[in-house]
Amino acid sequence: MPRQARLDAPGTLHHVMVRGIERRRIVDDELDRRKFVARVGQLALATGTKVYAWALLSNHAHLLLASGPRGLAQFMRRLLTGYAVHYNIRHRRYGHLFQNRYKSIVCDADSYFTELVRYIHLNPLRVKEACQALVICLCGASMLETVHGAKASHSFSRRIVPRDHPRQSKAGHL
Repeated sequence: MPRQARLDAPGTLHHVMVRGIERRRIVDDELDRRKFVARVGQLALATGTKVYAWALLSNHAHLLLASGPRGLAQFMRRLLTGYAVHYNIRHRRYGHLFQNRYKSIVCDADSYFTELVRYIHLNPLRVKEACQALVICLCGASMLETVHGAKASHSFSRRIVPRDHPRQSKAGHL
C-alpha cells in the first residue's frame, strides 16, 4: 500500500519529529549538537522556513516550523541527509541514522500554537534528560535567533507567540 502524501503549502505549521534508528543516539557530543543546530539555522534561511521551537535530545528531535516556499520535504531532506552524512563520516559508521521518515503533524496555529511550543520546550524534562537537554535548547534558541537576524536572548525566548504570528498580542508573552 503506498504511503500518503504529506499535506504542505508555504506557511503551513508543522510539528516534526525525527528519531534515531532503533532509538539509538543521533547526537553523541557537543560538536554533533552544534552541527545539527547550525544546519537547522542555515537551511531555515536558505529555504525561507520559519523555526518557532525545537528540542534536540540524544535520540530524537522535535521541530515546530512553518514551511517555506520550497516546502517541508526539501527542508527536511536537506537537514536529515546532510546531518546523517556528517555524523557517519565523523563517527566512522555506515547506514541509516534516522528511523523511517520523519513524522509531521499539520497544526492549527490559532488553537494549538502556544501549547505546542510549551510541549516541545518541556519535552527534555519529561524524558529525564533535564540538565543536559535544557542547556542544548537554551544554546540552540540563541543560535537560531541569531541566524534568523533577531536579537539573541540569554534564555528561552520569552515570546511564546512569534512577532509575525497573526495572534501576537500582550497575552503572547510569558
